[in-house]
Amino acid sequence: MKKLSLQWRITLMTALLICSTCMAMNWLIGCSGRHYMDSIGTNLSTAIDPSEGAVEYFDPSREGLDPNLTIVIYGAQNSFTATNWYITAAVTLLGGILAYFVSGRALRPLRTFVAQVEKVQPNNLADMKITEEVLPEFRQFSDSFNQMLERLDEGFTAQRQFTGNAAHELRTPLALMQAQLELFSSEHPDVLPETAEFLALLREQTERLTQMTKTLLEMSNLQSVSRSDEIELAPLIDEILTDLTTLAEQKNITFHQNCEDICMIGSDTLIYRLLFNLIENAIKYNRAGGSVTVSMQQENHQVLLHIADTGCGISEEYRESIFQPFFRVDKSRSRQMGGVGLGLALVKEIAVLHGGSVCVESSSEEGTTFAVRLPLPKEKME
Repeated sequence: MKKLSLQWRITLMTALLICSTCMAMNWLIGCSGRHYMDSIGTNLSTAIDPSEGAVEYFDPSREGLDPNLTIVIYGAQNSFTATNWYITAAVTLLGGILAYFVSGRALRPLRTFVAQVEKVQPNNLADMKITEEVLPEFRQFSDSFNQMLERLDEGFTAQRQFTGNAAHELRTPLALMQAQLELFSSEHPDVLPETAEFLALLREQTERLTQMTKTLLEMSNLQSVSRSDEIELAPLIDEILTDLTTLAEQKNITFHQNCEDICMIGSDTLIYRLLFNLIENAIKYNRAGGSVTVSMQQENHQVLLHIADTGCGISEEYRESIFQPFFRVDKSRSRQMGGVGLGLALVKEIAVLHGGSVCVESSSEEGTTFAVRLPLPKEKME
């Protein structure tokens, strides 16, 4: 019973109630019907033999009774009882069917609410409020849901503002530190090896902080970026591959692409960043002499992009976690690559902001394939 849906629970309870009511009515009507049939039989037998006088019930063993009369009365009683049970079964079955469809219609507002809850994302909380008239039973529920969305929206807004403000405030001192380190290194080329190593470490960590600050600032400003650009994806991918050619040549990585001519609506800057981060990771975490394959096709009114590499793969337990901020599978390797654990988090935020998704479609020792789905404009769907 615990695993049954609410609709089936209502149906079964209604059918059980109808069945119990019909059985009680069947017993009462049956007793009443047999009583009146006995009365009819008694009156008929008295009419046949007046000397017997009136009796309380029909006695088929009495002498002088017509056998046909006995058969008719008992046959009528049995038929009456059987008919009552047939009616009980039919009414229970019909009541159960009607209860199933009626309860389904009654639960429609709840299904609508469930569908709306499934669409809730951190970037659309204000648009997910229940504004239409609801049934009185759901009014308090909808009010509580709207208040929860308001609290969540305020929390996410405060978090984005804090992240943006903190990142913005960090940019200036980090830029000054980086400039001073570069200036000191150029003015003192003959420092001790220990000092040179220390300066290199400071420059590296300052650069990492700068990159992290830049990414945090980008993530905090995602909501304010216009997403009305008409983007031709094939030329955009060509541009990204060109920009990453130098990085690929350092590891002797070759590019392969199979891209259709597809156009979408969104932010040209953000989609560039999404694809750039994925392809850059495919190069950084690839084997020397490996390859990166970018393919694109239209599927179910969406554009489906695949970015595949020939790296060492990602363990199944980490395939969801890698899209969380600051998560890194191999921290030491990520530091060597200059990563701060925000690249894939930014990719996911951009995909969700455009109504799409990103995931690890497959991964093994032979390589990893990321899949990105982005919606196409309505005119393209038609």
